[in-house]
Amino acid sequence: MNARILNSFRSMLLIIYIIALTFLTGCESSTFKAEGVVTGAEGQTMYIENVGIAGITTLDSTRLTGTGTFAFNLPRPEYPDFYRLRLNNQMINFAIDSTENLSFVADAGTFATSYTVEGSENAKAIKVITLAQLDASQAIGKIRKEHESNLVPDSVYGSQIVNIAEAYKETARKYIYSAPMSTAAYFALFQKVDGLLFFDLYDKDDSKAFGAVATSFDHYYQHSERAKHLHNLALQSIKIIRQQRAIATESTNQPNIEEVSYLEIALPNLKGEKTSLSAIAANKAVLVNFTAYQTEWSPALNMDLAELYTKYNERGFEIFQVSLDADMHFWMNVSSRLPWVCVRDPESVYSQIAALYNVRQLPAIFLLDKKGNLVKRVDNLLTLDADVNKLL
Repeated sequence: MNARILNSFRSMLLIIYIIALTFLTGCESSTFKAEGVVTGAEGQTMYIENVGIAGITTLDSTRLTGTGTFAFNLPRPEYPDFYRLRLNNQMINFAIDSTENLSFVADAGTFATSYTVEGSENAKAIKVITLAQLDASQAIGKIRKEHESNLVPDSVYGSQIVNIAEAYKETARKYIYSAPMSTAAYFALFQKVDGLLFFDLYDKDDSKAFGAVATSFDHYYQHSERAKHLHNLALQSIKIIRQQRAIATESTNQPNIEEVSYLEIALPNLKGEKTSLSAIAANKAVLVNFTAYQTEWSPALNMDLAELYTKYNERGFEIFQVSLDADMHFWMNVSSRLPWVCVRDPESVYSQIAALYNVRQLPAIFLLDKKGNLVKRVDNLLTLDADVNKLL
């Protein structure tokens, strides 16, 4: 009898333990907390935002007091997702996956760069990646200003840009290939400079990085929007690389062919009407320019193009300018003042057209002769006037 009572008691304890564990697990997984201290920010408002695929959503805010303490409690996402703390124009990026509690310590003056975070190894990795991205962006901005001031020749400028981007990618690859299923790997893959991804979707080496993360997200988070998005990008990347390989093979097999027909471009203009390069290029010499108006160098480039257009337009010269700006209204505002043909690719940095032209960085300029042959990719803007004159 005593043994029977003892066994029943043990069974009851086990049931209570299981119920309690289930309850606690459910509570832990239902919310996440981001808390901490920000010094030197009394009276300022800090926001917590969700960084989604389609855009940024403000979730909550708090007015910081003299102590600088804050605490945000929010529903935990079904799948790993990205967030940021924003103070004025400074941001701290982090991700929520299996972690429910993150603790931050920061100062208002160096909010985005000198903070510390505990509770998530991915959040620590994201900080390292963010600093590498900031270093690259600053270095590219510096070398660009020196180039615009004629302190750095074109050849050095081009190689420096490539080296700076490669330095970022070297840091990013450590996280991408060591743990491709992690939020840090995903974050590293999608960092940008001047609105363009460091990792080129249509470069065969960079494509491997997209494939590694996409495969892992397919396996671990198959039904998440990010996994689906990555999956589509990886397939798109493979498709375009195969097309480029086929074009390269065809060119290799026909070494006597010097002129290569251009690839068609058909995109909406200011009125929303699809405008094709083939319609513009008929019996004209055409300069095709892939650009982004929101960059620092864009106004100077457009001034140079305006001089060419004024000088040669009556002789059968046209400019077909393709914008990769993400902000449509900004593009419309600038392009409405330009006299040549302006179109915009809504796919922005994911532009398949730019990929087919093997655009690795902006601006990119190509010249078509009056027969519709792609005759040159312009690497030196100083020779552009002579190049156009030769076509005419």
